[in-house]
Amino acid sequence: MPAALMDGEVGSLLKVSAAVWAAMSYARVATARISPGAGRLAALMPAVVLFYGIPFAFTTAGFRGISGFFLSWLGTFKLFLLAAGRGPLDPSLPLPQFVCSASLPVKLRQSTSSGKAMKHDPASAATKILLSGGLIPFILYAFQFREVMSRWQLLLLYTALIYFAVDFLLAAVQGVVHGVLGMEMEPQVDRPYLASSLRDFWGRRWNLMVPAILRPSVYGPVRARFGVAAGVLASFLVSGLMHELIFYYLMWQPPSGDVAAFFVLNGACAAAEAWWGRHAGWWRPPRMVAVPLTLAFVGGTGFWLFFPALIRGGLDELMLQDFQGMLALMEQGGRWLAGAAGPVLSTR
Repeated sequence: MPAALMDGEVGSLLKVSAAVWAAMSYARVATARISPGAGRLAALMPAVVLFYGIPFAFTTAGFRGISGFFLSWLGTFKLFLLAAGRGPLDPSLPLPQFVCSASLPVKLRQSTSSGKAMKHDPASAATKILLSGGLIPFILYAFQFREVMSRWQLLLLYTALIYFAVDFLLAAVQGVVHGVLGMEMEPQVDRPYLASSLRDFWGRRWNLMVPAILRPSVYGPVRARFGVAAGVLASFLVSGLMHELIFYYLMWQPPSGDVAAFFVLNGACAAAEAWWGRHAGWWRPPRMVAVPLTLAFVGGTGFWLFFPALIRGGLDELMLQDFQGMLALMEQGGRWLAGAAGPVLSTR
């Protein structure tokens, strides 16, 4: 049954991919003929509705969560920006680049400011894929002993799972983008463990496609009308609400509000931090103190509000089922390859 389930997910993935290509082909043609504004937004709404509905096409939590993040969050925000004539999407882009920019958490660029193409480091990407991909099964295996773990041990496991899963996913996307399009990806994670402030962690180091899409779509417009603090708070609130949506896709459970509260709390403290930083003569902790304080705050509030929502939803059990199904599918594929190769080898 697990192999059949994952086999069905692969079929759903192929259908979803075809639907995304068709929708983005339409979006590219439509926006090329319609000026930015309400008319362009109305023309893009079918694609927006499709992106919000795509996670329902999958049965496993992993596929639902990834498609929810890629399409229902980042993809729809890119379409909203396209409707306003802003953001990374442009109808003048070649179709493959337009589709990848719309449906993957990437910001494509062909060259640096000096005009030279960015250097791709396949060894670094392969190392990340092998390291993170190798550690994730061990982390998932460790969840089988959660009954004898303390709450803190379980929360640490969730932290490690999310970090390595994001690292693996983004490295894999980078490899696909480089291999298929011959283009590079902007950095997505920049050593978050070195963050010296909340603004540094959330804005310049962790999951950088999120702040990259929130700045033009939420922060900029709100800041222009209500000031910097309001822009920061609005960005974190929207991020919290979208995380609640992703959690719903993952676990099919109604939002608890804890995840949104986690981001609002971090946003309020980031806004207070920015206000303090505008006073040149006021005390600031040295970097060797600021880094552990920042990580302690993010980790502490995460252990309080963010990760308990995952535990209550039973994400560990869902991910274990996904992993077992994937192993069964790989075993089935290996047997098929061995059976196909047998007659060929026997004739030699």
